[in-house]
Parts: sequence; structure tokens; C-alpha cells
Amino acid sequence: MDFIYSVLAFLHLLGMAGIIAGFMLQLIAGHRSGPKSILHSSLLQLVTGLLLLGLAEMGDDPVNHAKFGVKLVVALAVVVVAVFNVRKPNTRLAIAAGALAIANVGVAVFV
Repeated sequence: MDFIYSVLAFLHLLGMAGIIAGFMLQLIAGHRSGPKSILHSSLLQLVTGLLLLGLAEMGDDPVNHAKFGVKLVVALAVVVVAVFNVRKPNTRLAIAAGALAIANVGVAVFV
């Protein structure tokens, strides 16, 4: 079980890095692969986050449902912003996706 948790946590962190990398690509270089990178990475984070929550529920330790609820809402917002950004690329949408991803990291660390 620990190995599965480690793999999911690794993929979850890669998803966060992909969102930030796509944000930087689109913002600084105006690169066209930025929006798709943000979308695929946000979907990876959403799926792995839900799987990590499932693993946490199966464990013996209590789960902070409020924290996971906030993280889920923010992750869904990142996915929605990413979808809009793929349809019509805009630096403001990339900034929103990057800021929401960073906010989600803050919730994960400090709450």
C-alpha cells in the first residue's frame, strides 16, 4: 500500500509541476503547448488527488474532509480554467490556473 501511495503522490506532484510549467510557458514564452500542458496536468492532479483521498479513507488515521473539500473545489476550478484556456488561449487564464495551483499547494501544506 505504501508503494501505491508513493506512486500516486509522485504523479500528483508531477501534475502540479506540469501546471506551473505550462503557466510559465504560456506567460513568458507565449508558447502554444502551455494550455494543453495545464489541462492535462490539472486532470492528472484531479485524478491522483481523488485516488489519494480514497487511500486516506481506507487508512486508520482520521481524514480532514474540510481540507480535501477545499482542495477538490480548487482543483475543479483549475480544470475549468484550463479547459477555457485551451479553447481560447489567454495569459490571464494561465495566470489564474497557476495561482489556483499554488493556492492548492498552500492548502495542502498549511491546513
